[in-house]
Amino acid sequence: MMLGDDTEAKEIERAEYLLDAQEKAIKLFDEIERDLIRPGITEKALSDAIHELGNWRHGVCTHWHKRVVRSGPNTLRPFAENPPDRVIEADDILYVDLVFEAWEADFSRTFVLGDDPRKKKLRDSLEPVWDAVKAWFDTNPGMTGQELYGIACAEASRTGFDFGADIAGHLIGSFPHERIPKDRVSLYITDGNAESMRTVDKNGHRRHWILEIHLHDKANQFGGFHEKLLTVR
Repeated sequence: MMLGDDTEAKEIERAEYLLDAQEKAIKLFDEIERDLIRPGITEKALSDAIHELGNWRHGVCTHWHKRVVRSGPNTLRPFAENPPDRVIEADDILYVDLVFEAWEADFSRTFVLGDDPRKKKLRDSLEPVWDAVKAWFDTNPGMTGQELYGIACAEASRTGFDFGADIAGHLIGSFPHERIPKDRVSLYITDGNAESMRTVDKNGHRRHWILEIHLHDKANQFGGFHEKLLTVR
């Protein structure tokens, strides 16, 4: 599909905006790790503190879409669930998943408190798996969502952990995965999505995707989560 100069310029501008949004999210995560994450705080209290930090330093207040903090066994629970609040412990693993409507950013990181080698291994495996899956995608960006999901599961298995979700990502932009909750296939990197990931939207615009990696250690009852932009460099 050939794009006119004006359309191409808008596509480039949108991609740059998405990347800038992710860079802002990364900076906020660095501050969260440095200033907020600690044992003895509850997941809810940490979430509230993140909200205050985002509002104070970055002007993110009314545009939060959702803030998810999960620790210990709660890291195994699906995104849609709301498990009981939990106190973060001194030898814990946790992830923080933030979505900002204003920035069009969806970004997650996993943190480990203490020196548990298994938890550190899982944390340290997340980004390499993400990189490996992206490398496969880059060789064939026209692959289907189902194909990329299978690759994500296969790469996860190489680490000795399980892939812990029924999706490996979703479209980014207008949060269709929340606004159309019954569509659990075409808007996601998941089993059953036979559409090419390069399919354009109804307006002929390129679609951009978030790639998610979920690793679970079911025997020890914890997991980790890493996500960021797939289709913008």
